[in-house]
Amino acid sequence: MSKAISRLSPSAPARILVIDDEDLIRETVAMALTEEGYQVVTAATGQRAMELMFPATGDGMAGLGIDLAIVDLMLPGVNGLDLCRLMRHHQLDMPILILSAKGAELDRVVGLEVGADDYLPKPFGMRELIARCRALLRRYQWSVAQPDKAILAYKDILLYTAEFRVVVVGQEVALSPKEFRILELFMQSPGRVWSREELIRLIWGADFVGDRKTVDVHIRWLREKIEPDPANPQYVTTLRGFGYRLG
Repeated sequence: MSKAISRLSPSAPARILVIDDEDLIRETVAMALTEEGYQVVTAATGQRAMELMFPATGDGMAGLGIDLAIVDLMLPGVNGLDLCRLMRHHQLDMPILILSAKGAELDRVVGLEVGADDYLPKPFGMRELIARCRALLRRYQWSVAQPDKAILAYKDILLYTAEFRVVVVGQEVALSPKEFRILELFMQSPGRVWSREELIRLIWGADFVGDRKTVDVHIRWLREKIEPDPANPQYVTTLRGFGYRLG
């Protein structure tokens, strides 16, 4: 987990980075979020967003902390998909909400696969945007504030709940907050089958308003990180028509 962005606390307003090259959308979203009490930083290009998030490329905004990124896909230069990939590559684990005029299912799936947590097609309602931001921030704050100090073990996997660390066959692997919570849930009840709906409710929350295919995407990511052969999983297995389980 990136320490640079772990700044959420009940007493501090969340800082949201809005990245969109359309001036009207960027300014309208920034104004609406500011009125809701959030601190807002804006960028019109992917390059400027990188300068804000990565200290080595700009003025070090990452040191101040970004809690949520709202990213338009169709950006000049560094596009939104590449920006999401870079954020996850650098282990910036703040939630990412994609905004895009491309609303087809394939576009949503691609956005989720490169690291986004939610996807909102344009045009969108401002109340829905704010509701999604609240839900993402609430789940992120919960995921980084769990006090449990237990160590869970399953075969060659060790999960340290207080430290948000996972070790597989002696090697530490970096999981996103949601991947970590999914694995923790599975390791708490090995063999239990979890449906997609149960995982949405327990990991994303009952107020989740995104695409439920995000469960399949996160399971795929998890397998890529913990399985010796993700195409033939040994740990997280699928029961067709029912869901997923550990073992």
